[in-house]
Amino acid sequence: MRYFVELSYNGSAYHGWQNQPTAISVQEVLEKGISTLLKCPTAVVGAGRTDTGVHATQMFAHFDTEEIFDAEQLVYKLNAFLPKDVAIHDIFKVKPEAHARFDAISRAYLYRIALKKNVFNVTAAYYVKQPLDVSKMQEACEILFEYNDFQCFSKVNTDVKTYHCEIMKAEWFFKDDELHFVIKADRFLRNMVRAIVGTMVNIGLGKIEVNDLHAIIQSKNRSKAGYSVPGHALYLTQVAYPNDIRL
Repeated sequence: MRYFVELSYNGSAYHGWQNQPTAISVQEVLEKGISTLLKCPTAVVGAGRTDTGVHATQMFAHFDTEEIFDAEQLVYKLNAFLPKDVAIHDIFKVKPEAHARFDAISRAYLYRIALKKNVFNVTAAYYVKQPLDVSKMQEACEILFEYNDFQCFSKVNTDVKTYHCEIMKAEWFFKDDELHFVIKADRFLRNMVRAIVGTMVNIGLGKIEVNDLHAIIQSKNRSKAGYSVPGHALYLTQVAYPNDIRL
């Protein structure tokens, strides 16, 4: 049977989702937990890759097993077994061909910018000391909807076949002493959200003009876009699937 796992994690202690030869990853920790409790080596496939330090409030993965188990009990046992920074929320049966990565129809991210120094969110938000022109940053969001090739925001030397993404939502809003950016798309390129945010921060700081974003995107050149903001303030918040994926 194939099962989906819904989980969340604080990525601070991990070198991203994907297994690494010399560093700890969320995938490794989850595979170890499931394999130990099912008493059978079990590979786990995630809905995508998050970079070092990036968090997920909602992530999905799938695994195959012939072992018989009670899903509710396995959730309970995994949460007791796993480190405190990884939490399992649900395990459910899916169609045999269901795939956590390829069947996802959209993903959403949140990026948190701290506008005031706050000792309690230093590992959760990115502190920007200078004033930001949020109206210009919001104006820049509208430009994103005019394009679907975002090679300029992609990490170079990636193995993707296309740089096309359909952005469904992109907006900035205030929450207490923070500025939040939310973005939703059918897929994301490696480093894409952090590069978009860095470019928009440069717009907010007045380093580049809003309309410069057109030329940046059309260039398809990563060096033309802004810097990559730190990963510790980035959160994968939603992965959506077709309603009929569950058994």
